[in-house]
Parts: sequence; C-alpha cells; structure tokens
Amino acid sequence: MDEEKIMKSSNGQGKRKVLVEVNNLVKYFPVRGGLLQRVRAWVKAVDNVSFFIYEGESFGLVGESGCGKTTIGRTILRLTPSTSGAVIFDGQNLFDLDAKALKTMRRYMQIIFQDPYSSLDPRMPIGESIGEGLRIHTDKNAQERYDIVTEMLTRVGMRADHARRYPHEFSGGQRQRIGIARALTLRPKFIVCDEPVSALDVSIQAQVLNILKDLQRDFGLTYLFIAHNLSVVEHFCSRVGVMYLGKMVEMSSRDDLYRDPLHPYTQALMSAIPIPDPTLKRQRVILEGDVPSPLNPPKGCRFHTRCPLAFDKCREDEPPFKDYGDEHYAACWLLETGEKGASKLTIEKIGAERISIIG
Repeated sequence: MDEEKIMKSSNGQGKRKVLVEVNNLVKYFPVRGGLLQRVRAWVKAVDNVSFFIYEGESFGLVGESGCGKTTIGRTILRLTPSTSGAVIFDGQNLFDLDAKALKTMRRYMQIIFQDPYSSLDPRMPIGESIGEGLRIHTDKNAQERYDIVTEMLTRVGMRADHARRYPHEFSGGQRQRIGIARALTLRPKFIVCDEPVSALDVSIQAQVLNILKDLQRDFGLTYLFIAHNLSVVEHFCSRVGVMYLGKMVEMSSRDDLYRDPLHPYTQALMSAIPIPDPTLKRQRVILEGDVPSPLNPPKGCRFHTRCPLAFDKCREDEPPFKDYGDEHYAACWLLETGEKGASKLTIEKIGAERISIIG
C-alpha cells in the first residue's frame, strides 16, 4: 500500500493520520515432534497480512475461529513474536525496538482480553491489578495510584470500594469492566479489544460497548476490535477487515462492506447475520466443506476449496489484495475480470441447493 493512499480518509474528505500500519505480517508456529523435538511443520496462523488503522477509529477484524485474528492482535503488541513483517505504531517500527524502548512504548498500547478472569491474578485485589501498570511505568506514589484506579473504576460503572475485592467476587460483565479499567490507567492511544463481549449476555454486551464508545470519545482512543459477531461489529466499528485462514480477504468502510461485500466469503458471512424481524426473509449462502488446516493451506486462493464460484486460476495463483475503489480492498480473481457483479453469489450462478431462504 503506497503512503499517499494510506493517508487518505475513507470518505475522500481530506487526510487522516494513520496510527497503526501493519505491513506483510507473518506469524508461523512450529510443530515439534520426535525424541529431539525437531520442527516437523509450521502452522501458518498469519500469512502476509497488511492493513492500517486511522487515529481515533474503531477497526473491526472478523472471521471464523482459527483464522488468525487474535494472533494478529497479540503480534502487533509484541506479546507474541512475529516471524516477519513490520508494525509501524505512531511512526515507529515496533519490531525494531529494544527491550527498554519497547517498555516505554507499551504504555501507549494496551489490550482487553477475551477472558477477563484468567487475565486477573486471583490472589490480588482488583485495585492492585488495575494499578500495576502505574507502578511499573510511572513514579506515582500509592495514594496517587489509588486515586487513578478509583477514577477508572467509576468511569466503567463500578464503585471505588470494589478496588479492595478479589476477581472471584465479580460477575463476568464486571470482570470485563475491570479489564477495561486496567487498560485505561496509563491513558493509552491504542487498545486491542480481543472479543471483549463474546462471553457476555446481550444486555451486558450493550453496556460494555457503550462504555467503550464513551471512553473512545473522551480519551481519543483507537481500537482494534476483534469479534465473531458481525452485528456487533456493524454497530461498533467504522472500518472492517475480513480474515480467512490467515489471510485478509476484504477490507472496507463499514457501510460499503455491509451494503456491497465484494468477496464471496464475506457475502457468505453476511448472509448468516440473523434478522431481528421474523416477518423478513434472508437468502442464506451455504458453504460446503470445512476450513482447511493452517498446517497445509491450499495453493492459490485459500477460499477456493469452499467457494462455489472458483475456477482454475483460483486453484493455482493467489489473488492480489488491492483497492477496487473508495478504499474497498479485496482479494478475488473474479474482481480482476472487471465484470460488474462477477463475484456475487446468486441462485443463477451456484444453484438453489446452495442458497436457502430463511426467516
């Protein structure tokens, strides 16, 4: 992606600052075996992924389980070491920083974990857990740290006296609020939200999402929002990237993606979103087969084994991930034909047996 394109806003009105730029990110995990535990294979969790996040926006990352979403989030923050690639955060390549420089940079990047209970020390009062970053990264005394902790607890809808309680004394929704408060204590610029509402009831999900939105407005936060729920992503995010088997297959503004998805995989995902009105019908695209193993991903387009529109070129060559107008990126050989609607999944193209009408 050239620099001039990255600096354009999604609506074409002026320029916006890019806070996070991910370039050709690769993360392979070794599979070891035998007496000497030699490397026998590699799990290609993230394979040459590039995208960017504007300052102050919420960027959604969606896809099936195992597609590499969480690995991307952890690798960006260097919680997991990368295999290759680069992550530019606020003008600095995070992968080039030494331990001292990385420690300084960490206060500007935080994460909200999917499972808030396992991310909290069960033997430590939550006030100490929330204030631990202040103790490590600042020279504030105990009273100053306590004041900040109680302020953050209040901001996420909890009471100051909760700081003396332990994680097991809280519900799932309260623990997630604690995780949000902990991520905020250092006033970061960028937060990775790793499925922060997936384990919560719907009513609690709405509360947590509203808290995140309010905090983004008040503190100027930038989010990488990783999720499965496409309805939540549509509500929360301004731009969305779609992952499949370690690859980014589509990236666009929220409105363009939900109104006119270009990639067949994205279209299949969108067709699975439930409609809250029982009188309305939706065409559900049925994908056959299972997701291939990241140990041995298919040649060419990784979606071709399940794509009803795949042809010979899809099976041999990997499609380019490119802009098809208005910062709507996609990777599909059918789009390269230039024929309008060539990548659309319709009954005429794939047959009625692959599309069902559901309420």
